[in-house]
Amino acid sequence: MTSPHYGGPGSGPRPRKVDPADRAQLAEQPVSLRRIGALFAPYRWQVAVVVALIVASSLISLANPFLVRAVIDRAIPAQDVPLLVWTVLGMLAVTVAVSVIGVVQTWISTTVGQRIMHGLRTDVFAHLHRQSLGFFTRTRGGEIQSRLTNDIGGMQTVVTSTATSIASNLTTVVGTAVAMAVLSWRLSLLSLIVLPPAIWLTRKVARMRRAITAERQRTLADMQSQIEESLSISGIQLGKTLGAGPAMSQRFSESSLVLTDLEVRSDLSGRWRMATMSIVFAAIPALLYLAAGLPATSGGMTIGTLVAFTGLQGALFRPLMSLLDVGVSVTSSLALFSRIFEYLDLPVEIDDPRHPVPMPREDVAGAVRFEGVVFRYENADRNALDGVTIDMPVGSSLALVGETGSGKTTLASLVPRLHDPTAGRVTIDGVDLRDISLAELSELVGVVSQETYLLHATIRENLRHARPEASDADIEAAARAAQVHELIESLPDGYDTVVGARGHRFSGGEKQRIAIARTLLRDPRILVLDEATSALDNETERAVQTALDAVSRGRTTITIAHRLSTIRDADQIVVLDRGRAAERGSHEELRALGGRYAALLARGGDARAAAEEGAVAERGAADVAPRVQARRRAPRGEEAGDRVAVEV
Repeated sequence: MTSPHYGGPGSGPRPRKVDPADRAQLAEQPVSLRRIGALFAPYRWQVAVVVALIVASSLISLANPFLVRAVIDRAIPAQDVPLLVWTVLGMLAVTVAVSVIGVVQTWISTTVGQRIMHGLRTDVFAHLHRQSLGFFTRTRGGEIQSRLTNDIGGMQTVVTSTATSIASNLTTVVGTAVAMAVLSWRLSLLSLIVLPPAIWLTRKVARMRRAITAERQRTLADMQSQIEESLSISGIQLGKTLGAGPAMSQRFSESSLVLTDLEVRSDLSGRWRMATMSIVFAAIPALLYLAAGLPATSGGMTIGTLVAFTGLQGALFRPLMSLLDVGVSVTSSLALFSRIFEYLDLPVEIDDPRHPVPMPREDVAGAVRFEGVVFRYENADRNALDGVTIDMPVGSSLALVGETGSGKTTLASLVPRLHDPTAGRVTIDGVDLRDISLAELSELVGVVSQETYLLHATIRENLRHARPEASDADIEAAARAAQVHELIESLPDGYDTVVGARGHRFSGGEKQRIAIARTLLRDPRILVLDEATSALDNETERAVQTALDAVSRGRTTITIAHRLSTIRDADQIVVLDRGRAAERGSHEELRALGGRYAALLARGGDARAAAEEGAVAERGAADVAPRVQARRRAPRGEEAGDRVAVEV
């Protein structure tokens, strides 16, 4: 068992007491020892073998003191060479046997421990992937990483070593005590005098180290959050543009200084108490020699017996103190188990239905309907959506416009089930989204958002992330449809070009088109475009919009846009105001209505829309209508010049 300050278990910030935060954690999320034991259940036979090996090793090692006594009391005085040879060979055999058993035991126990850690890590990771966006909105990324790495890493030594340490130390203590009593019951009683002060001092030192360890864990978690926030590509960019680099460095330096102090305190904690205990331990052999030399207490003890007993006595207190350390480590680790189990016990707000309705993509037309949808964010004082009803026929396009905070993104996020409505429902071909499996829904609905996220991998790997089984031909077809194939081919490494952290090697428009290709590779029936061009310059926007127009033909499309010029050809435009559908109709109808939509145009909130209004008026409704009708008539997968269907 490693030292109690190995950095895993966390407990109280005050010396001599358990951390109040740990108390609160355990009170809120109690940990059942049966649940911890269940982690070892799949490996019960391996654990049994390990315990058997430990017991055998401990018992075999107890032969050494008796062999030493035979050498000193019989073989050497009597010049009994055969006995001397056999006892020496016996000592070597004990050493070899104990070493081999130790290697085998360590291999099995470490393998079991690592598999348990692997199970915990992957279970927590998979469970967190099932959480809603709300969880990640209210939880720091550094906190999540700390639980997955620091907390589980802190538990690793306990899970790997606790069972073996308990078995080994308990067997050694019991066996040593019996052997000592066999050698000399008088000296055994004398050795027990030191137990109370040794136990008391050990517990005091352990509590002090636990207090420092808890603070050290919190400091490490804070430092990890700082590293994640400050040294990511976005953090570096923000620091440089705001001139915040020195402040970030100063903050990190302060945290590092605190950690340095904690490490020093951890090494020095309880040293004077440990020194006192060392003095006590050192005094015991002296007392034993004194007792062996006095006629009243020697009882005719031989030198061999004294040497053997002294060796056993020295071996007794080490496993005894380790047993106490194991108890301290297990107790302080309960808070870590609680933190991990707390994540595993998080309810899944958006989960697969118990009996999903089959929705194979080839059988889905793609009609979307919002029926009396109401949605309210947690702790919000009003509904983000309030009774919204919208019908979207197959292959039609819907544009959502409105002021910031009107509910556009919230409404669109219901389609891929990033949220579920508080009331009402959203359907695809008449089937409630909550009755469709999440895997099938992700195949039916594709999302392109303003915030494009690319993995730090090659372009090919980024695209294949959407569909791992896609062929190179499928990938290139999707890239062509997204108007980005020529750009990729012009790069020195082509599709094997590494995009860099978060895709910062490419411009905003290039990243958007790669993201469009990635979404198109799944060939979704329904496409959600969440302000996909709002952050782009005019020229880049035109390139991206061309790609979006091509891939949206024949698909049911929901578009959120601040630039009204990008959605004037939409089949249906809905103006949202404080979560309600205030107006709906075509661009010309809403413009002629003179309401909120017309006010958005007149206010110049979309400079390009205002500039293009004259051109729209000149073309007239007669020019717009045929193009809209043509889009409605366009079957999915046709018009090779506009989009390319990618077969699964």
